[in-house]
Amino acid sequence: MKLVIVSGRSGSGKSTALHQLEDLGYYCVDNLPVALLPELVASFRDDVEERPVRLAVGIDARNRIRDLSRYESIALQLHEQNCDPEIVFLDARDDILLARFSSTRRRHPLSNAERSLEEALAYERELLEPLAQRADLRVDSSALSVHDLREALKQRLEPVTSAHQAVQIQSFAFKHGVPLDADLVFDARCLPNPHWEAALRDLTGRDPAVIEYLSGQTLVEALYSDIYQFLLRWVRELQASDRSYVTVAIGCTGGQHRSVYLAERLFAALREDLPNLQLRHRELSRRGQHG
Repeated sequence: MKLVIVSGRSGSGKSTALHQLEDLGYYCVDNLPVALLPELVASFRDDVEERPVRLAVGIDARNRIRDLSRYESIALQLHEQNCDPEIVFLDARDDILLARFSSTRRRHPLSNAERSLEEALAYERELLEPLAQRADLRVDSSALSVHDLREALKQRLEPVTSAHQAVQIQSFAFKHGVPLDADLVFDARCLPNPHWEAALRDLTGRDPAVIEYLSGQTLVEALYSDIYQFLLRWVRELQASDRSYVTVAIGCTGGQHRSVYLAERLFAALREDLPNLQLRHRELSRRGQHG
């Protein structure tokens, strides 16, 4: 039996995640009291012999506070039932969540006359920390539309049906913030910047002229080699520790040239060693450059 717990702060996309899991063949239950998880698992136990059972349960701040605080003991009960859940935790930057609530005019489940929306979001983070700390996969939806979030979840969740770990290499711009879901972060801002070359400014790290410019630089080769060797060594160690997902983020100032170049090159070099390797360019996706 496979059990996925979907959690995260309000407005981060939990409902979208559950809908995507439903499309992937999961039996989904939203807002189940945490204390009922062992009972839910037990109720499906007899079905396991007939067909594979995949459950997805939404658990968030709408739950009873005392139940959230005792998740560790509930997880132990699940372990005794031979069911160790996989936790997917969604989040977004505070300013993004505030804007989403403002645009939809929805009330936050923890806000009231004495607690503002901003205070409710901070309190929610505190309440959900036990689940966030145990998350197998963290998803930062700050820069994702509903469609992009569904596609990102589909890409991340489907490969784990195999025996191999799902590793994503993601380029990003430091000026837009480090991805909240990053497990490993590398900084490429020390490298020569094609932005200052007029002919290269509007191109990206996937264009031949930028590739030629960067591949001839000593510092670029040194950083690429160091990151390649690090990932080849340590991602396998993470896989041995039963980590199902790893997100490797490579950043530069604008997320257009240096980080994209390194991410593309590392993806090409590591894809045979890491069968479930994925590639995403956060800032290029925002600009609609998906090719």
